[in-house]
Amino acid sequence: MDHEINIKELSWKTCDYQIMTNYILDVATISPLSKNKPRQAIILCHGYGGDGKDISSLAINWQRFLPDAIFLCPNAPEVCSINPQGYQWFDATLEKEEEILEKSLIAEEKLNIFLDQVFNNLQIETTNLALVGFSQGCMIAIQVGLKKKKQLNCLVGYSGKVINQKHLSDNINSKPKIFLMHGENDTIVSPTHLLEAKEYLKNHGINAKIKMFKNCEHKIPIEGSSLGLSFLKKNLL
Repeated sequence: MDHEINIKELSWKTCDYQIMTNYILDVATISPLSKNKPRQAIILCHGYGGDGKDISSLAINWQRFLPDAIFLCPNAPEVCSINPQGYQWFDATLEKEEEILEKSLIAEEKLNIFLDQVFNNLQIETTNLALVGFSQGCMIAIQVGLKKKKQLNCLVGYSGKVINQKHLSDNINSKPKIFLMHGENDTIVSPTHLLEAKEYLKNHGINAKIKMFKNCEHKIPIEGSSLGLSFLKKNLL
């Protein structure tokens, strides 16, 4: 379904990570730059074979523009089947749709528990929380974001898709603001899934914003990082 995360176009900077252990998922946490109590929480879900520190490069680029936000980058619940150094939300080598859905629901439950722990630990309302995901992380973020009964503020997804449209149609509980982006040359997750997701969401009363990047493969380009940041600022600040 998707393979290793590639976000090398983003600049890397040094950052003090805290590895939190009081959550159901191991998580790399970047505390608010302001040193204040977090006013917003942004959860970043990595792609297949990656980990929380991979996707945290987005947070490092964004944190000075969202100084009161805490960024939490959890590891997916399973060790990756083809890359034991990384993690997976579900096994991407599965081919049957029912198996993929079944495994995604297990990951969804754990991510849901994680989100509830974030709300309780940080005393942050759902209206101040955003989900961001790349590739398989985008897929699980869409599924969780639309099914959660307490509506999240917004969702930013890169290079993903709706895992199972019929299942999601039967379980939509909220309609957060959504921005989905994709590279037109993506050979890992077809860019046609972006247009399918837009049409699907529109049919369910969700007018998602989308962006297709020219000459872009399976990665988050600098423009994608900038657009994602602008969307978060607009909705969270």
